[in-house]
Amino acid sequence: MSNITSSGTIMTADLSATNPSKSKMRLPTMMAICIGLVIVQGSMISALQGIGIGGMGFIAAMVVALILAQFNAMSFSELSLMFPQEGTLATYTQKAIGHFPAIVSVFAGYVVVAVLAIPVEMFLVDAMLSQLLPGVLPENTIPLVILFVFTLTNLIGTDVFARIQNILAFILVSALILTGIVAITGSNEPHPVLTGTTVDWGFGGVMDGSFIGLVGLALWMMVGVEFICPMIKEVKDPHKSIPRAMHLSLFMIFFIFTVFVYGASLYLNVDQLIGAPLPFLDYANAVFGKSGLIIATVMGLAATCCTMNTVLAAVPRMLQGMAEQGQAFPQLKAKNRFDAPWVGILMITGLTTIPYFALGIDSLITLVIAATTSWLLAYIVAHINVIVLRKRMPNHPRPYRTPFYPLPQILGIAAMLYVALNNSPSPEMTEMVYSITGGILLVLCIIGAIWVKFFMKRGLFEPDNQ
Repeated sequence: MSNITSSGTIMTADLSATNPSKSKMRLPTMMAICIGLVIVQGSMISALQGIGIGGMGFIAAMVVALILAQFNAMSFSELSLMFPQEGTLATYTQKAIGHFPAIVSVFAGYVVVAVLAIPVEMFLVDAMLSQLLPGVLPENTIPLVILFVFTLTNLIGTDVFARIQNILAFILVSALILTGIVAITGSNEPHPVLTGTTVDWGFGGVMDGSFIGLVGLALWMMVGVEFICPMIKEVKDPHKSIPRAMHLSLFMIFFIFTVFVYGASLYLNVDQLIGAPLPFLDYANAVFGKSGLIIATVMGLAATCCTMNTVLAAVPRMLQGMAEQGQAFPQLKAKNRFDAPWVGILMITGLTTIPYFALGIDSLITLVIAATTSWLLAYIVAHINVIVLRKRMPNHPRPYRTPFYPLPQILGIAAMLYVALNNSPSPEMTEMVYSITGGILLVLCIIGAIWVKFFMKRGLFEPDNQ
């Protein structure tokens, strides 16, 4: 199902023409999707570790990361409204630089990351539930039940998905803000006299520029808002709401994390923030006492559920759009009577269960760090697409145009390269991370090249002419 006319021009009316009887998602739901995908247990851990390492320097790094994330949102806003289809990055890339980079960037940047990252969240949820209810729940079972429930709700369609996402995001945001505010005010448990090294709130790390080394860690707390783009046909007034949802969500995420980490610095010292496997659990226990484990479990469950729900809604629609363009198996085009891409949803669910059963959390985390480097490649490709399409299609309708073009794209490309080169948490892990990343990209490049040359019968870097 395509919105492209025979002349290749996207008609403005088509943005809202699909299924007019179906209710469209509004701005709050769209922000719930963006926030729910970004704020996961991993990003909460990164935030607390970052404030422990850098203190005020990490806040400065968060500001830089916010700006870079806004640049990413600008490029995706411009591209998604030029070509409002489910395929998202694949659609934009095939128009700019060809089908081969389109296939590689989506599978490397989104499909592989999703399949590896969700099991990590599932392991963390299982660990927290086992602490909350020791010996009561069968090991590794509840996360699977949660995954299958969200598979079912996404198969039913976006109306159910949207209602659930609103509830989950509200719970998640409320829990994080509540924890931060209660911690800052000390209204439940008085601020303790911390021993050992405490968080450094001086401006030394800002003034000497050393905070730049923390930008990579901070950026992982703000990537993913573009997951709203594959659902562009499901939203109301996409011309306004797509850019607004991404930009506002990033500001809200920054505010939530700032409150959250400042509150943590009042209760935990640097060793606790950096060394604990689940520092937000120690944080909640310190702030809420005996109720802390319940609060932490609510945060962890809400974060994981938001992520699962969004991934199962967005990634299958990416694959559906790719299949419609001949870039993936044609079976992925299939929709059920609820207009949901059911083959893609079941495929992502099935692939997710493989690493969950086959690997442990330690090996999975290393794989996720390696795979997320490919996510940065997807952002680089998006910025390149904007620049190329400004040259190739100067007269194509652009409901949203990047402010200060091409500065956000140039700075965005440079920053993504910097983060990719500095994404390993320890020097000893660097070689392994890059080896895995290189292996993932090599396999995808070989498969993508064979598919484009022999199945699509196109040149690897031959862009569409319309």
